[in-house]
Amino acid sequence: MLLLMALVPVAGAAWHVMRKRAAKRLAKLNTSVAASSAGGGGWQEFLALTGLALALFAAARPQWGRSNQKLEAASRNVVVAIDVSRSMLAEDLHPNRLDRAKADVADLIDSLQQDRCAIVAFRRTGELVCPLTTDHAFLHQALEGLSPESAAKGETDIGAAIRASLADLDPAEDDHNAIILISDGGDLRDGAVEAARIAKKRGVRVFTVGLGDPTKESTIPDASGAGVQKYKDAAVKTKLDEASLAAVAKESGGRYVPLAMAGTAETTLGAIYRRFLRQVAAKEQSAEEELRATERYGLFLVPGILCLAGAGALSRGRFASRGRKRA
Repeated sequence: MLLLMALVPVAGAAWHVMRKRAAKRLAKLNTSVAASSAGGGGWQEFLALTGLALALFAAARPQWGRSNQKLEAASRNVVVAIDVSRSMLAEDLHPNRLDRAKADVADLIDSLQQDRCAIVAFRRTGELVCPLTTDHAFLHQALEGLSPESAAKGETDIGAAIRASLADLDPAEDDHNAIILISDGGDLRDGAVEAARIAKKRGVRVFTVGLGDPTKESTIPDASGAGVQKYKDAAVKTKLDEASLAAVAKESGGRYVPLAMAGTAETTLGAIYRRFLRQVAAKEQSAEEELRATERYGLFLVPGILCLAGAGALSRGRFASRGRKRA
């Protein structure tokens, strides 16, 4: 929406040029009519463009400041760790593995109710991109921004993802904590099982979700998106490594769930959450306060609408023409 604001001055310039041209054509036909039509045009243009800019800025949902909001509900803490390595761009799932993961995590977020959720992106390291929160809008915003650049480049390290997820979970609440790890497998650092043991000692279950085709290899798009990634002139291929994901889930006391290739209502992350993750105990929260970003879009939307209404009132179009006919 902020990028669209750059088009406002372009639209204003185009409107100004067309208005000047129309005035010149009208002046050739009738000087008195042209003079009466000139009044208010500049103000109408100003109000319309200002209103449009304010409306677009409001649509970008500006936020500043934080306010305490009380939550009174039973909840769990869930960290969703998403593999953002380049192998997740393979297109054996439509449109690719990473976009399928993001779509399913969006479904999961809508199923959370009062449960708190955090998002970790991982490749060589695990990076916290959204801390634990019940703010679904903030979670969706963080999710949409995920890409292979969201974590440090290098060999995929599932162990690092689990450790980063554990770091965001309070050990005092481990009876109510869980991790959902989404990946195509392919752990290249061999630390995943050890990290799963650490999670088990803390009492945190790791639910692993496999994305991709476990039987057929797929190529990976290169950085340009026009070709395939190669190593020593040979195309790099990948397929779902279920063994590593199943081992992590088993070691931690969680479950491994492969998402169906076609995708059904029973294999979305929301369904998996309802079926398995709610086995984790819920913590009774009594009037717990959480800081949330304060939405400020109303400060821009209301004056934007008023400006657009003012521009409409200055119009010399259909309504003004009817008034002159009655006179």
